[in-house]
Amino acid sequence: MKTRLSGLELLALGFMTFALFLGAGNIVFPPQVGVGAGTDFWPAALGFLTTAVGLPLLGILAVARVGGGLETLTAPLPRLAALAFGLGIYLAIGPLFALPRTGTVAFEMGMRPFVALSGSAEPPLYSLLHSLLFFGLATLLALMPGRLMDIIGKWITPLLILLLGLIALATLVAPQGPLGETQAGWRAAPFTEGFRNGYLTMDTLASLVFGILIVTAIRDRGIREPRLIARYTLGAGIIAATCLAAVYLPLTYMGATSHELAAQAGSGELIPAYVAALFGPWGPVLLAAVITLACLTTAVGLLSACGEYFHGLWPRLPYRLLVIAMGAFATLVANQGLESLIRVSIPVLVTLYPPAIVLILLSLIRPWLGDAPRVFAWALSLTLAASLLDGLVATELEGLADTARTLQRHLPLGETSFGWLLPALAGSLVGLAGGRHQRLREA
Repeated sequence: MKTRLSGLELLALGFMTFALFLGAGNIVFPPQVGVGAGTDFWPAALGFLTTAVGLPLLGILAVARVGGGLETLTAPLPRLAALAFGLGIYLAIGPLFALPRTGTVAFEMGMRPFVALSGSAEPPLYSLLHSLLFFGLATLLALMPGRLMDIIGKWITPLLILLLGLIALATLVAPQGPLGETQAGWRAAPFTEGFRNGYLTMDTLASLVFGILIVTAIRDRGIREPRLIARYTLGAGIIAATCLAAVYLPLTYMGATSHELAAQAGSGELIPAYVAALFGPWGPVLLAAVITLACLTTAVGLLSACGEYFHGLWPRLPYRLLVIAMGAFATLVANQGLESLIRVSIPVLVTLYPPAIVLILLSLIRPWLGDAPRVFAWALSLTLAASLLDGLVATELEGLADTARTLQRHLPLGETSFGWLLPALAGSLVGLAGGRHQRLREA
């Protein structure tokens, strides 16, 4: 039995972890944060890094601490509640939102500039062909889960880091304008707005899923001791978090300095315009390589993780069949367009994120909770009730959103997107008190 990983193996594991996380949202949303923040770049960037880097790192650590995936994390919850929570997360980061988004972003930001130049076919046809090729390749790679660390960690990610480094360096050395004016919606609380935008990367949710892929990759190298698995998982998480922060900050700065170049650019247009200004004719080629590699690695990781999860729920359905089915479904959904996918996903993410954060924090301190099932049940129930109001507000549906907004205002911090904090704390205290009372009665 192997007792340690070499430095090169740990680095490859960290690179694999980074590549799994670095997908569509990780590239699209940091520039949008910069656009909104303008001269308030730093507080907004720190808020974004909190949810897009810090929380995913804690998620990976929580998975390593409990020694299993989402099923182990949610074990203290009632069975039906754990199943519903798991399905919500896997469907959100899998076939419904995050997985199709990888293909959409790869086309919108990587391939569409070449489509516009060719003019030989209708964009919908190009989009469909691209989705077929993209998800076909991702599905093929996901059918070899045991080789993820070798394929992604040792080959694809180093190339991706090199290309991203070129864009980041050029952005910092030759910004295309000064910091723009802070937008109206960001002036009052830039940190909070950055924090909320970090939800859109889905990385905290993904950490609950990818964590088990990291643990499995370590076990595949012959490491069996829980202490070592936790240590190497944390090491890989730190490497990945460092790389993610090194990507996010230049991309956020890109958005903050883009006002003169691309004042009205949408989610998928800002980066292509900026990179073209930096690198001229080679810009679209460089960006296409970066976007394709980043989205492909994430798509492979999502297909693998979701395939394993759904196969565990329904063992009669083969892993290979599930992966192929999800790849085909994502091909269809991806052609709905980036803006549509983002708009539909926001209410779901705003609802799911606070319970996921509370789940991670409670999992890290589970050994000291005493009656963990009682604490988990109370804390997550009250957190979900509060975050559900945020999700209803985010739907922007007339009547429903207004009613939810009225109720939201009665929560402390309700109008700052942190209305779930006190309910989570109250639920934890009620659970702890109930557990203590029960132990005293039994004594």
